[in-house]
Amino acid sequence: MTISFGRHLSGSRTFATQQEWLITNGLGSYGCGTVAGVLSRHYHGLLVAALKPPVERTLLVTKVNETATYLGQPYPLYCDRWADGTLTPLGYLHLESFRLEGTIPIWVYAIADARLEKRIWMEPGANTTYIRYSVSRATAPVQLDLQVLVNHRLHHHSSRGEGWQMAIADCPHGLRIQAKADAQPFYLLSETAPASPAHTWHNGYALAVEAYRGIDPYDDHLHVATFTPTLGQGQSFTLVATTDADADCSGQSALLRRLAYEQHLISQGNAAQPDAQPPAWVDQLVLAADQFVVNRAIAGLGADTDPTDFGDPLASPSAETAGSPAHPQVPDPNAPSPQSGKSVIAGYPWFGDWGRDTMIALPGLTLTTGRPTLARLILQTFARFLDRGMLPNAFPEDGQAPHYNTVDATLWYFEALRAYHSATADTALIEALFPRLQEVIDWHSKGTRHGIQLDPADGLLAAGELGVQLTWMDAKAGDWVVTPRTGKPVEVNALWYNALLVMAAFARLLGQSAADYQVMAARTLQGFQRFWSPELGYCYDILDGPDGSDPALRPNQIFAVSLPDPSLGAPCLTPDQQRAVVEVVAQRLLTSHGLRSLDPDHPSYVGTYGGDLIQRDGAYHQGTVWSWLIGPFVQAHWRVYQDADLAHSFLDPLIHHLYGGCLGTLSEIFDGDVPMEPRGAFAQAWSVAEVLRVSAQLRPRLKE
Repeated sequence: MTISFGRHLSGSRTFATQQEWLITNGLGSYGCGTVAGVLSRHYHGLLVAALKPPVERTLLVTKVNETATYLGQPYPLYCDRWADGTLTPLGYLHLESFRLEGTIPIWVYAIADARLEKRIWMEPGANTTYIRYSVSRATAPVQLDLQVLVNHRLHHHSSRGEGWQMAIADCPHGLRIQAKADAQPFYLLSETAPASPAHTWHNGYALAVEAYRGIDPYDDHLHVATFTPTLGQGQSFTLVATTDADADCSGQSALLRRLAYEQHLISQGNAAQPDAQPPAWVDQLVLAADQFVVNRAIAGLGADTDPTDFGDPLASPSAETAGSPAHPQVPDPNAPSPQSGKSVIAGYPWFGDWGRDTMIALPGLTLTTGRPTLARLILQTFARFLDRGMLPNAFPEDGQAPHYNTVDATLWYFEALRAYHSATADTALIEALFPRLQEVIDWHSKGTRHGIQLDPADGLLAAGELGVQLTWMDAKAGDWVVTPRTGKPVEVNALWYNALLVMAAFARLLGQSAADYQVMAARTLQGFQRFWSPELGYCYDILDGPDGSDPALRPNQIFAVSLPDPSLGAPCLTPDQQRAVVEVVAQRLLTSHGLRSLDPDHPSYVGTYGGDLIQRDGAYHQGTVWSWLIGPFVQAHWRVYQDADLAHSFLDPLIHHLYGGCLGTLSEIFDGDVPMEPRGAFAQAWSVAEVLRVSAQLRPRLKE
């Protein structure tokens, strides 16, 4: 699939300065920017390197200011927004087209009768970005002046250049840059054109998106080098930005490796699809799914973490990365060491790897894309971090100990493992993990962190303590937990019931007694009826909270219909109740891009996500639309109405969104009010995963 735009859009200020692109390398590193090249986020850059993968992501190489001189006429091709409000030069006006081939963004500039193309991509498994310029048409030489601007700061921050002197030195094929005495050096390399060093700070870049988010909207970047290649028709020049002094400087061979890698992913994905010729957008989402997969170190776990070895996850050869006649040298994007496992970046540009997001996304990111070995590695990796019956909620960006403030991540682990076994029949992994799963149930039954404990009176799981956010509605600004949801959350208990049924099924699979889990599940199912309110016509969001039961209409009850898998046991609700839930959610929460997090008629509803941290967090789960929720909604709709075509039609707007926001991927959230602009992270793992997962389930049932 190629996402392509002609001059009518690529040369438009609105389009070119707002639409974004994303490249990744499988280590947590990335590059991203706007079509126009205007910096509008702290996170925009050509090389944002995870110096301790997948964290400590550091902006190293920001941008290249390109000027092409042709027949004596200079053509600036870049664009900057400055603190005084000016936007100059307007290089995007020379854009004849822009397209995304796989994950590679390609700019085509029209310069009189010459045509200049630019491609940007990352080397899988390396902190290396390639920027390749090619002249496909010209009647005279094209002279390029490429001014490279750099930085060295954590990607969340901004910088001020005054008084900051970087060390710049010659090295084979280019320059070595060391921002500070204790900083990791990085390199600007080229096979053909020498680099001229420079040291000029460009101060006062204005970042429009950060201004909207109420964050410091200014940044400085250092011009450290200029490359001046001259290209004739059919010639190319490749600039390499890297942390590896020995990186391959051959743009052509690097490009072929990237193309082979992406074609291999697509071939795997197509082989796993339920239809012989899946829609073209599936290929794009298969590639988008891969952008979230990263290495996660598992050595040096804390003393409280059980180091039980579930077998070397890398001992068996993987069909997913092995060569083939069609793809003889497919690179492993992560090249994990024996002390590394696999994880999932929750979203770009700012999220790290989160337990909850990883487990929700796992079926769509790995099983639907034909990568079961990857799913196994992720499940094994997270099992190593189980502690007191809980999975981590998040791994901090600074690489410190993980946080365990989540009630649902561990329960989603059961569903991810069920989906994995359903797809692979890998009973060996179930057998290896079963004792740890038993510990999880035991800890939840007797009580673990943050008030998470089974209530024997009704079989429901309670959770919560002052100042801690535990469910997926986890916004917290300072000491303010926006949606504490203390008590018995509806989706948590749907997940708890599902986990008990999964345990019963696994026990039977392993020839063990399932009786205890069946009894517990029956008790939970009976207690679940407490959520149903005949007066409201839908489920309470919370039972037994500090202020009683919460009647707010939220999307969380949709999981009482989408879970459990029918093969496991009875649903949480009666058929009439399921229909009522789907209807009220569809009528009051459904939007084009997902479900609102709160009923628009609720007094706490906020329809626009923006402003400073307090304003944004105050809106995050108080009306903002979450695209990942389209998955359970579509699944619930199908279960109630048994109309696959109707259910699948709810995915159409998100498929169209591949051409909006960050091109080729799906946004985290959208405004609850029209026109429902994309907000938050511009690429979100569970959003991509849920569309892939539920579409694959429904497509075999679509009418011809």
